Amino acid sequence: MGEALALVLPAALAVALSPFPVVPVVLLLLTPRARVTAGSFLLGWVLGVAGAAAVFALLATVVERGETPTWASWLRVAIGLLLVALGVRKWGRRSAASKPPGWMASLSEAGPGKALRLALLLSLANPKVLLLSAAAGLTIGGTDLTTGQSVAVVAAFTAVASFTVALPVLLHLVLGRRMVGALNRAKDWLLAHNVALIAVVAIAIGLLQISKGLAELF
Repeated sequence: MGEALALVLPAALAVALSPFPVVPVVLLLLTPRARVTAGSFLLGWVLGVAGAAAVFALLATVVERGETPTWASWLRVAIGLLLVALGVRKWGRRSAASKPPGWMASLSEAGPGKALRLALLLSLANPKVLLLSAAAGLTIGGTDLTTGQSVAVVAAFTAVASFTVALPVLLHLVLGRRMVGALNRAKDWLLAHNVALIAVVAIAIGLLQISKGLAELF
């Protein structure tokens, strides 16, 4: 179990260091119903990340019970190639300033329902988050773990991947609006420095997935 945790930790950190779930949650904490709205966003993010990792872990567990089918190995290779391509693309843009998209301006009027839907969209439709969660799930399902251990590792992956979203919400619960300045500084740091780190991690995880998939094929 410890080995599986070590293998999925880089992917979890790469997800956590993405600025796009952090920036919305900071903006939601500035709305009139800050706590319930940001809490809904956190719930949606956790459900999305955990769901993606669990689905791919289950898929890998099913195929590992017998001889790994060719399609499963090619799926692993395809995910690896996509992660490498994503990392190379990110690396090429590492010197460019990261700016939040225009839709974030509408969050000042967001309610809990919109926040929940947005978090699910960012976690399940964002290629980077989905690919990293899928890679983690394949790793978990491909190791010799019991069902309980697999659930624990998925939970640990989700907790690490979500800590940068959960932390602002928890700090706001304790300290209230006194945290606004610090949260905005954290948001700016993530926007400025996350690209290169995510690029390296995505390439490394992608190469591992390609290597494992090709080893199963040949």
